[in-house]
Amino acid sequence: MIDQEELRRREYVGRINRVMDYIQAHLAGDLGLESLARVAGFSPFHFHRVFRAVVGETLNDFIRRVRVGAAANRLLSNPRESITEIAVACGYSSPSAFAREFRNAFGTSASEFRSGGRDAARKIRQSESKNGEAESKRRKDSPADPAYTPSNSSSRRTPMKFSVEVKQMPEWNVVYARHIGAYNKISGAFERIFKWAGPRGLVRFPETKSLAVYHDSPEVTDPTKLRSDACLTVPQGTKVDGEIGTMKIAGGLFAVAHVEIDVTQFGEAWDKLIGEWMPKSGYQPDDRMCYEMYLNDPETDPEKKWKVDICEPIRPL
Repeated sequence: MIDQEELRRREYVGRINRVMDYIQAHLAGDLGLESLARVAGFSPFHFHRVFRAVVGETLNDFIRRVRVGAAANRLLSNPRESITEIAVACGYSSPSAFAREFRNAFGTSASEFRSGGRDAARKIRQSESKNGEAESKRRKDSPADPAYTPSNSSSRRTPMKFSVEVKQMPEWNVVYARHIGAYNKISGAFERIFKWAGPRGLVRFPETKSLAVYHDSPEVTDPTKLRSDACLTVPQGTKVDGEIGTMKIAGGLFAVAHVEIDVTQFGEAWDKLIGEWMPKSGYQPDDRMCYEMYLNDPETDPEKKWKVDICEPIRPL
């Protein structure tokens, strides 16, 4: 039996999750205190205090971090988009405001960051990490890391099955449990979403799809602040409560990597898709959400392999 205090806590978390989703989708829109308080259903007087208590940082700090992180990702992923266009798309009032914010965040200019490519991004992230060795281990061991990090250890890993298909993917209507922190710790969120969905009759394999959605790049975001969602597809109109949220994952053109891997090879599989296949493909990553779709229970596989579709949204280069 869940007590009233826990129910209230879950309701607060669910409302703040909706605000975080809204901010991510409206970086160039009105992100003022009153507008976001309406999204959360709190009074403006209390909202910023509630947000800080739940998220662990102020509302303004969160908006700044998400904006500059989104801009950094676009600098790497959209080489034909000008820095000014990126600044406007991410909600900055002027190129000079963007330049100041970017240098404050990364200690370099946007143009220098772009010319250095993903190696520069990785060095910045490592230099900001409180524990470089822990970050390196996280990347090696992570079963869900969509960032491109060149790997020199593939020769020591068992061979993976890997193929890429460019295809139209449908829009998914999902319920989700959010995880904040290192991506390889998302299993707890999956436990929560299955625990919520099971008694409601919403787990109906093979119709139900299990996905993990990633909102931040580990290359530019502190690992303690990474946002990911453990998702299950559900019928349109499914009601949610507490900390469980609902959202749509946009469809469209995707590069879908069909992989069979062991639990240590998720990062390597993302490396192959983003770092090896993508530059030769004639495509570039798009701004829609990337995700993993899980196709089997590895515990029932003779070799404990994960069968996964890694889905990266793309558009022509």
